[in-house]
Amino acid sequence: MKKILALALAVMLACPVLFSQNKHYQVFGVAFYNLENLFDTINNNGKYDKEFSPEGPRKWNGQKYWSKIHNMAYAISNLKTPATPKGPAIIGISEVENRSVMEDLVKDEQIRDLNYQIIHHDSPDRRGIDVGFIYNPRMFSVLNVTHHTLKVEGMPDFRTRDQTCVSGMLAGEKVSLIVNHWPSRLGGEARSRHLREAAAALTKQIVDSVLNIDPKQGIFIMGDLNDDPFNSSCAEVLGAVKKQKDVKKPGLFNPFWSVLDKGIGSLAYRGQWNLFDQIIINDYLLGKDRKTLKFYKCKVHNDIPGMTQTTGDRTGYPLRTYAAGVFLNGYSDHFPTQVFLAREVK
Repeated sequence: MKKILALALAVMLACPVLFSQNKHYQVFGVAFYNLENLFDTINNNGKYDKEFSPEGPRKWNGQKYWSKIHNMAYAISNLKTPATPKGPAIIGISEVENRSVMEDLVKDEQIRDLNYQIIHHDSPDRRGIDVGFIYNPRMFSVLNVTHHTLKVEGMPDFRTRDQTCVSGMLAGEKVSLIVNHWPSRLGGEARSRHLREAAAALTKQIVDSVLNIDPKQGIFIMGDLNDDPFNSSCAEVLGAVKKQKDVKKPGLFNPFWSVLDKGIGSLAYRGQWNLFDQIIINDYLLGKDRKTLKFYKCKVHNDIPGMTQTTGDRTGYPLRTYAAGVFLNGYSDHFPTQVFLAREVK
């Protein structure tokens, strides 16, 4: 009982109460961020890892590495809002080399006080990059973690990032989160489409599995999907719809589809915006009855000071670490994304 009361007090302190039309609400954030090649300087992972070593073409050294860590921590520190002054409860991340770089990240002075905890798993990906989670233990506690390897029929040697599913208690309510980094568009969108459709099918299988265990829980599908919300992997295989009113039970809602319709993306290529960094939720998190956590709004964090390129033909793009082989001392080629949940407080 004491442990439960302590957790409840921690949640209250971490999340202030908002006031709206004589009602009081607590708001919690769940975010995703592609950290774009967060490698250390040690060459222990094969050909691609050598690129991020002092002897490699990028001359990746300690100074650049720690600057990258500091920049990533700065970005994460700016995912807070007036309604969530301690930042997101959970952040899914991708393109990290190992657990060590995640440990360095959460120890940075800009976010150290949040005491972020880490979930990481080494994937079979050929580039040597993984997905993972960091989370604030004052708002989220872990119950179970599973990892799922994508196998593609007819491609026995195919290797990509595993999908990680974390089930736990967000502010005392059961949720499951699946973090992804689906196969890239290497070779073209059409030629590689079947790989992302296979990844989406695996994600859907995971969703069905956790809901079969407990249908009364929130589901978050997050990640760099390398597809937009309207592509077949998201809209057809997952069945994630654009409008809340069209969600069937059980079903999935993609709040970032309407964001992209407004011309807002999380990354840009050759003058075109894409919104690959999505957070898709299930019907359990929808509705007007806010006695439990319900979807409130979503956001592409494209307004964090210093994280946008301000010159040249890429003005307005995310300011990345490298461009055309030149070290820019930036952040990532993706903007972070976040969904917010609100719950009425009596």
